[in-house]
Amino acid sequence: MPAWPEHVIWWHVYPLGFVGAPIRDGEGPDAEVAHRLDRLEPWLDHVIELGLNGVLLGPVFASETHGYDTVDHFRIDPRLGDDEDFSRLVAAARERGIRILLDGVFNHVGREHAAFRALTEEGPNLFRGRWVGDRFEPDVFEGHDALVALDHSSPAVVELVVEVMCHWLDRGIDGWRLDAAYAVPSSFWAEVLPRVRERFPDVWFLGEVIHGDAVEIVRASSMDSLTQYELWQGIWHGLSDRNLFELSHAIERHDALLATFVPQTFVGNHDVTRIASAVGADLVPHALAVLFTVAGTPSVYAGDEFGWTGVKEDRLGGDDAVRPAFPAHSGDVEPDSRILQAHQALIALRRRKPWLWRAHTDVVEVSNTAVVLRTAVGDDAVVVALNIGDEPVSLPVADGSVLVAGEGAPTDGRIALGPRGWAVLEA
Repeated sequence: MPAWPEHVIWWHVYPLGFVGAPIRDGEGPDAEVAHRLDRLEPWLDHVIELGLNGVLLGPVFASETHGYDTVDHFRIDPRLGDDEDFSRLVAAARERGIRILLDGVFNHVGREHAAFRALTEEGPNLFRGRWVGDRFEPDVFEGHDALVALDHSSPAVVELVVEVMCHWLDRGIDGWRLDAAYAVPSSFWAEVLPRVRERFPDVWFLGEVIHGDAVEIVRASSMDSLTQYELWQGIWHGLSDRNLFELSHAIERHDALLATFVPQTFVGNHDVTRIASAVGADLVPHALAVLFTVAGTPSVYAGDEFGWTGVKEDRLGGDDAVRPAFPAHSGDVEPDSRILQAHQALIALRRRKPWLWRAHTDVVEVSNTAVVLRTAVGDDAVVVALNIGDEPVSLPVADGSVLVAGEGAPTDGRIALGPRGWAVLEA
C-alpha cells in the first residue's frame, strides 16, 4: 500500500457528461475526434480551491455509448479527444499536485470491441460464453446485452488487463478504480495486481464493490481499497428516514473494516441520486460532517459541492440527471453557499488532520433524530453533533471545545442545536 492515499481527497468526475459529449445519439468510437477533454483543465483550479488534491475520472476510453461499453482500452474516446489532449490534462494536474485515478472497466466490453467482432472458434477467446454451432453466445453483465463478459480464467485476459494498466500508469496516472470489481473473481485480481505493482510500486487500486464480504475480498484480491456503499446507505438512509440508529450501526461496521483496509467513502457518485436530492439541501452538511470526520479515503462527486440535485432512475437515460454537462468555469455556477462553505470547512479540517484516514469513531449518544460522534487519536479529537429533528436539542460534546463548522458554542460539555442544526468541533 503506498503512503499517498492517506492524504488524498478525490473530486469524482464523469467525463462524457461533464464535457457535454453525446451519449446515445450517433457519435461513438468511430466518430471524428472532438477535443472536449480540455474543458476539464480550467476546473483543476476549482479542485485546489476546494482543498482537494485528486481527480477520479470516469471512463475515458473509446466506447459505444456511456463509457462502460469499452471498445478500445488503449485509445481515448474520440468524443473526449485524443492522446495529446489526455497528456495535457495529466500535465496540468501534475503542475497543481493533483493525482489522477482512471476508471478501468475490466469485467466486460462493448460488442464493437475488435476482439469480439473478430471472434472465431479457432482464435484466442477473451470472452465467457459458449459456442452454439457456428454462433458464439456470450455471457453478459447483469442482463445488459450490450456488455459482453470477459473470461477471467483466460491467460489472455490477464495479459490484456496488465498491459492496459501499465500503459496508462506509464502515461502518468496514479491508480485505478476497478469497475464492477465484485463481479470479477478475486483470484483474477490476485494474479493481475501484483504484476502491475512490480512495475509501479506506488499504484493504488480501488475496487467497486457493492455487496459481499469486504474483508475477504480485499484479502483474496490484493486490492487496496473498496467503495464503501454500506456507509453511504447508512448516511443517507439515516438522514432521510430520520433513523440515526442506522447511521450509528453503519459506522460501527465501517470501523471494523479498518483492521484490514481503509475504504473509499462518499455521499455521491455517478451511479446514485445526488445527496441534495436524497436527503434535502438542509441536511447535506450533516452528511458531509460524517463523510469528512470518519475514517476513509473520501471523494466529492463533482457538482455536489454546489448543492446540485439529480435523481437516478431505472430506465434508459436514467443516469443523465446525475451526469450533467458543466459550464466553462466554476465561476459560472451559482452555488448553494451553505453547502459550498460546509465542503470547504470540512475538507480543510480533513487536510489538517490526516490521522482521520484510519481513526476509529465512537458513538457518544444516539437517538432517531440526534447523534454525537467522536473520532480521536491520542489527545486529538473531532466531535460531530447532528440534529435532524424539528425541535432544538442539547447534546454532549465530550472534549469538543472549538467550533470548526456548523453553528453553536459548547458550554459545560454540551452544545445547543436548533432544528436541523449541526456542529463539528475540535478538542
